[in-house]
Amino acid sequence: MKHTFSDDTLVNLQEEYDNTQIQEVIDELEQELIGLTPVKTRIREIAALLLIDRLRSNLGLVSGSPGLHMSFTGSPGTGKTTVAMKMADILNRLGYIRRGHLMTVTRDDLVGQYIGHTAPKTKEVLKQAMGGVLFIDEAYYLYKPDNERDYGAEAIEILLQVMENQRDDLVVIFAGYRDRMEKFYESNPGLSSRVTNHVDFPDYTSKELLQIAKLMLEEQQYRFAPEADEVLLEYAERRMKQPHFANARSIRNAIDRARMRQANRIFISGDRILTKGDLVTIQSEDILKSRLFTSSAENIQGS
Repeated sequence: MKHTFSDDTLVNLQEEYDNTQIQEVIDELEQELIGLTPVKTRIREIAALLLIDRLRSNLGLVSGSPGLHMSFTGSPGTGKTTVAMKMADILNRLGYIRRGHLMTVTRDDLVGQYIGHTAPKTKEVLKQAMGGVLFIDEAYYLYKPDNERDYGAEAIEILLQVMENQRDDLVVIFAGYRDRMEKFYESNPGLSSRVTNHVDFPDYTSKELLQIAKLMLEEQQYRFAPEADEVLLEYAERRMKQPHFANARSIRNAIDRARMRQANRIFISGDRILTKGDLVTIQSEDILKSRLFTSSAENIQGS
């Protein structure tokens, strides 16, 4: 029996919102990710739309069946995978996916090297991803129109079918550089029409990268000496101008190498009695020994 509701039927939005507990996930996004304000705003907007859609459905109103497939564009190291994990959690708490897990894949996981190999590979990945979110990184590598022997188009065709026919049980997020992703969608209009939520991830500023570095150090129970944070800031500004810069990923690599230099500095100093402060403090020299400061080479990939 179909229920009917009058226009003055009351709905407790706050109670529904609290019951989903998605505020916990949004709070985690704020705490775990520095910056990315437009991304966080977009995620909140998507969550609000889905919550309202659920309330409408509960009242028997026509649901627009909001498209859930997404596109995350931006440079490496800007938090796309982390946000995808949070999005999977939000979708699960709102009841749009069963399991809420995230499966991350690339072209190699989907596309075979010979006839008859791609379909089973792609279908196996989709089987494992069902009930959750499939995150396809550098998705544009799926499409290689200049290569007649490439089987990426077959994988895309299978993805299209599942995205349409099983959209209630799987959400697909395509990710990669913005310019390449735009060309990817232009070449695949069927794919573009199924991706309704586009989220662009900006590069971090040097000051945001310093904040990220401090968080990384704190997680590993290290800290910067008073002047070392200014040196790291300068490192970030220099590294941003170099090839293969990967935002937070590059900063994590820099921190790892600074820890290694700190350990080596302590070991060769000859001191055998150390304080806790010695063990947890990254000094300026641990960063200044990077090739970014000691070399004039133009093509430094960071050290």
